[in-house]
Amino acid sequence: MYVIAPSILSADFARLGEEVVNVIAAGADWIHFDVMDNHYVPNLTIGPLVCQAIRPLTQAPIDVHLMVRPVDRIVPDFARAGANIITFHPEASEHIDRTLALIHENGCQAGLVFNPATPLHYLDHVMDKLDIILLMSVNPGFGGQQFIASTLTKLQAARARIDAYQRDSGRRIRLEVDGGVKADNIAEIARAGADAFVAGSAVFSAGNDGDANRYDTVIGALRARLKEV
Repeated sequence: MYVIAPSILSADFARLGEEVVNVIAAGADWIHFDVMDNHYVPNLTIGPLVCQAIRPLTQAPIDVHLMVRPVDRIVPDFARAGANIITFHPEASEHIDRTLALIHENGCQAGLVFNPATPLHYLDHVMDKLDIILLMSVNPGFGGQQFIASTLTKLQAARARIDAYQRDSGRRIRLEVDGGVKADNIAEIARAGADAFVAGSAVFSAGNDGDANRYDTVIGALRARLKEV
């Protein structure tokens, strides 16, 4: 039921391929791929060529989170590079419905991302186009931030929308959370409704001394806390 998706934003980029292989071997489900353009968010990260480079290293889904404006130009590039899931922020698209359709046309699952202060009303007319909803529990741009507690209430509201939609349609939408997720709070976050969890520094800082076995420990701790839910 639950998905753990380590964010490579917190990985050692000098050993990125090795890091990806190690976290998947340790039990991670997805690889979360943060794309920042220094316009929509105040940071600059990685693009399709890096996605293409890590694609042959794992069969795990690559979950691409686009923090860029405009969105549509780069969607096909990431699809060709091997992305399985592409999410974007509604404020960064001129036509949300069109961007969701573009992602699907390029063979990927599609989703919307909500910053802490972004209202959920963008969901009102596109639930049938969504495979995933991602709530940011920090303001996007940098790893290692603290979880914003008000996200729990927002997760509950999003979960209520998803459950109502699933009752009517029979179709499931995943609810992902990103930012400040760690073993100490993952159970509480799951109880609020999340079923996919992006963990960056919580995972990769555990192995920053080169000991890949420590990824087993931290991912195991996350799963153990989820079993309590």
